[in-house]
Amino acid sequence: MKKLLTASAITALMAGVASAEEVKLGVLIGFTGPIESLTPAMNAAAEMAAKEVSDSGKLLGGATVVTLKGDTTCAIDTAAATAAAEKLITTDKVNGIIGGDCSGVTGAILQNVARPNGMVMVSPSATSPALSTAEDDGLFFRTAPSDAREGEVMADILTEKGIKSIALTYTNNDYGKGLAESIAKSFEAKGGKVTINVPHDDGKADYSAEVAALASAGGDILVVAGYLDQGGKGIIQASLDSGAFSTFGLPGGMIGDSLPTAIGPGLDGSFGQIAGSDSVGAKTFEEMMKAISMDGTSAYSPESYDAAALILLAMQAAKSSDPKVYKEKIMEIANGPGEKIYPGELAKGLELLAAGTAIDYEGATAVTLVGPGESAGRYREIVVKDGKNETVGFR
Repeated sequence: MKKLLTASAITALMAGVASAEEVKLGVLIGFTGPIESLTPAMNAAAEMAAKEVSDSGKLLGGATVVTLKGDTTCAIDTAAATAAAEKLITTDKVNGIIGGDCSGVTGAILQNVARPNGMVMVSPSATSPALSTAEDDGLFFRTAPSDAREGEVMADILTEKGIKSIALTYTNNDYGKGLAESIAKSFEAKGGKVTINVPHDDGKADYSAEVAALASAGGDILVVAGYLDQGGKGIIQASLDSGAFSTFGLPGGMIGDSLPTAIGPGLDGSFGQIAGSDSVGAKTFEEMMKAISMDGTSAYSPESYDAAALILLAMQAAKSSDPKVYKEKIMEIANGPGEKIYPGELAKGLELLAAGTAIDYEGATAVTLVGPGESAGRYREIVVKDGKNETVGFR
């Protein structure tokens, strides 16, 4: 005969269930828009870190972790992004945000939504130098390096390839403007000539007028600081169709499998760079992503895993899921000193922190945060060969 639970036993059982916290992470990236081809891998990486922590049962005494999506659309008009952030924070009651993604929407979310609500944001891909000096109340971090550094890297690559002059066009937003300024300044400092430096708008059906102006200015190659699924792609296709340019410099927003697939053989020989690491953690992360049928080298996916991991480990260190509390631990977790923690070792990191032992989160990108909470950064050098982006080195 089964024994009936007493009222006191039921109460005790229910109290134990209620004490298990549910930690909510918002994944706020452009699931639609100019980098939408990159976001499936970014989202999968963030969810993988959240699941790793949740399955361990070691976060804050057994808390579960769930992810909730928000679409920034990565647009110049930031209304959709701020509305998505408002919903995540005020309705869904998230404890932290992985995002935003594009720099313009990220800045708008930070100032209009995150700061007023005391919400931590860790962006895996917003790279505008303007974000380095933005007022953030200690709430904003990023696992991708600033474009100020990328401009220097691209100038080095251009110079080493013997390129003396470039035409330069950029997507007409904070990201494009900041990156173009950095590339131009760094290239000119090395003796290079920028023949023209002009914006282009996303979403147009015809870029022949823009390409005509670029061609008139001339240059050894055309550098396109745009988006691979939007205007940047249109500029390249129009350049090839008209014969204006045959080789292209491709900064981070232009690196992804969808671009060589869309353009075809005409893109072969073009080159660029994107944030990336050749660390031990990067290789482990790639294997973990492969196990869930995702590409661990996809742009900003390792940075997305690290963004989620930093938030969750900081919560453990602070013994709190309150962003106003755990924000103080993120730099400490990222920079150590302490035992190094790599992808797949988040349970170990949680155990050490619970025991009061310091950790140094290396993650998938050899995380080190400098200055205003942004990545010191390394870059993966890319050349397009036979219709594919091929990694030829790291810087």
